[in-house]
Amino acid sequence: MRDPKWIGSSPSAPSWSRDGKTLFFSWNPDALISDSLYYITSENHQPKKTTYQMRKIVLTDNGVVYNLDNTAYTYTKNGDIFYADIKTNKEHRITQTSEQETNPSFILQDSKIVYRRNSNVFAWDIATGLTTQLTDFQKGNQPPKEPKKDSLNRQEKWLVNDQLQNFEVLQYRKMKRDSSAAATKAFGEEKELKTIYYGDKNLSNVVVGNTGKFITYRLTKPATDAKNAIIPNYVTESGFTQDINGRTKVGAPEGVSETYLFVAALDTVFQIKTDSIPGIKDLPDYANDYPTYDSLKRKPAVRQVRIVGPFWNEGDTYGMVEVYSNDNKDRWIMLLNGSSGKLSLLDRQRDEAWIGGPGIGSFNGANNDRKWIDSVTYWYQSEATGYSHLYIINVKSGIKKQLTEGNYEVQEVLLSKNKKEFYITTNQAHPGEKQFYHLPASGGKAERITALTGANQVILSPDEKQLAILFSYSNKPWELYLQQNKAGAKPEQITNKAQSAEFKTYAWRDPEIITFIANDGAVVHARLFKPAIAAPSKPAVIFVHGAGYLQNAHKWWSSYFREYMFHNLLADKGYTVLDIDYRGSAGYGRDWRTGIYRFMGGKDLSDHVDGAKYLVDNLNINPKNIGIYGGSYGGFITLMAMFTKPGVFASGAALRSVTDWAHYNNGYTSNILNEPYNDSIAYQRSSPIYHAAGLKGNLLMCHGMVDVNVHFQDIARLTQRLIELKKENWELAVYPMEDHGFVEPSSWTDEYKRILKLFEQTLKQ
Repeated sequence: MRDPKWIGSSPSAPSWSRDGKTLFFSWNPDALISDSLYYITSENHQPKKTTYQMRKIVLTDNGVVYNLDNTAYTYTKNGDIFYADIKTNKEHRITQTSEQETNPSFILQDSKIVYRRNSNVFAWDIATGLTTQLTDFQKGNQPPKEPKKDSLNRQEKWLVNDQLQNFEVLQYRKMKRDSSAAATKAFGEEKELKTIYYGDKNLSNVVVGNTGKFITYRLTKPATDAKNAIIPNYVTESGFTQDINGRTKVGAPEGVSETYLFVAALDTVFQIKTDSIPGIKDLPDYANDYPTYDSLKRKPAVRQVRIVGPFWNEGDTYGMVEVYSNDNKDRWIMLLNGSSGKLSLLDRQRDEAWIGGPGIGSFNGANNDRKWIDSVTYWYQSEATGYSHLYIINVKSGIKKQLTEGNYEVQEVLLSKNKKEFYITTNQAHPGEKQFYHLPASGGKAERITALTGANQVILSPDEKQLAILFSYSNKPWELYLQQNKAGAKPEQITNKAQSAEFKTYAWRDPEIITFIANDGAVVHARLFKPAIAAPSKPAVIFVHGAGYLQNAHKWWSSYFREYMFHNLLADKGYTVLDIDYRGSAGYGRDWRTGIYRFMGGKDLSDHVDGAKYLVDNLNINPKNIGIYGGSYGGFITLMAMFTKPGVFASGAALRSVTDWAHYNNGYTSNILNEPYNDSIAYQRSSPIYHAAGLKGNLLMCHGMVDVNVHFQDIARLTQRLIELKKENWELAVYPMEDHGFVEPSSWTDEYKRILKLFEQTLKQ
């Protein structure tokens, strides 16, 4: 029976059939245990549940890749490779093996399909059906070669002759070997495929060029001395405590990677060397803060890098790679010489904070040709102007051109199949909207295609004539729409179950998007929930979203929907609620993104203090009755607020909080704070555990005990610190069976009842 408190069901994961005539999506309109797969067709837009046979086909297809003129495609199903000709409507099975084949794509003007089997690359000729092995990667070291007779000394030559005279089997094998070599030489047979041994390293990122002439691959030597954290799981079916093997901590040793180029025609392997890249030895500015700077400056080290790509043009005449320094201070866009493996610079972006932003660092290995407009024009995104924008570069002349500009972000980019225009999603209309545009590939004015105010997440049909759109607004959850891919076309709503009848009985607030000025002059965006009647104590609560680099003051349905509903409840009880996109949030460009560099709990926290001042100055809030709460990064900010801003917040609820950044992961933390052994200043001023002595007001902490993201150890260490400091007015609620994101309704209920109780008891004085 349906739960009367059921919110509703939003569709998710829309995907088109290979012929573009059917649109599939996950959905649960009947409030069953889990989602089911639904579909609509080009003739019938009424959603229907898929049959078993349809699901079997859809759920086993993986990575459909089209040829250049979109007349055929290849894909993986159940670990085998298939090829389909759209013109003849015929499908061919390329492989049928017990091994897994993956990553099919077209090469040589669509005459062959290459794919991976285990570590190696194979090519299937569409016309002849012949399969050719292109690589012979072998783990381990190359066995020693038998020395040539001419290189032997007198003793060794005598032993060889003696062995051959005494053993007939050795004589026979030598005769066969010599005869085979002579026949090969006489008839000009193809030489044996070069075997590439890669020792005890890990092989990955095998990329085949569009002609098959060039194959690049990465070898990684894993770190052997990186220690993982252990998370005890106390409540188990067996009754015994079980250990969860967790992640490493920031600054742990990392593996070292090298990228190689195999040129089949030359039977040669080149290592792509990066030790001469311009600026490869540049020191970060923060090193100036430490006594070791002078010695580092005298003997700067070559920084480790990672290489993304290559992206080859259609004829493999040019290959592009994007090189990122491991400290994420630099990004180089470089031309790869296929004959020598050498790199030449086309563009460099240096950021003393860290390289990032929409479309930067991301890479889809399929459809490499979608990075090239023509044989010499390559496109990329860069934050050179402070916002992620779209650029093209002529790799022959080195001339760059910026295609989009302004104080907004290009958040998604796809080059059309005919390569005449880009399909882009931006927040140009408003920082809190996502709209879809067409942009000429050579530049010009972008044409807006979507019109609904909010977020439009677009999935193009294979023929690029239809848009499947997941759309939502601030107080309206996601629904599926269908629209023609042209300006002025009216979107057709396909689903209408995101809100149940019970959910619609409440008048969910459309929060006002407001701005206020921070103390440094920055314009801060926020969501504002106002009560119909303010409580006599004039209380307010400030919510801090998690993830750091995330946006929540927007015009679409928030991923924090539980918090959104809680904010409506608070407003009903007379609270004003402010939800701030503080420094470090997504959607506002490079300076906003990196505003927390080397000081988390600096500008991101002062934005919340300024938000509290805005509430007092503009909405008549009592400055003694302001609370703050949030989870993950929001929990961290809450702790910093309660520890370092006495008197601003009367109460705070810190959920699944980072308490010491030296104990968080490397990928996220090292970008912002560098490594703790290199930049201890940044960690000490950014970690709540160092500031716990400043606790004022009332603090609630909640944490899951099997949190594999922010480990329970974080809150346990802070708890011990508070005990030793003899602090009062704090409490800790633990959830023995919850990870970072709670899944049990009972846990969510308990947590939010505690938060509400905290605010009700402390902010309504």
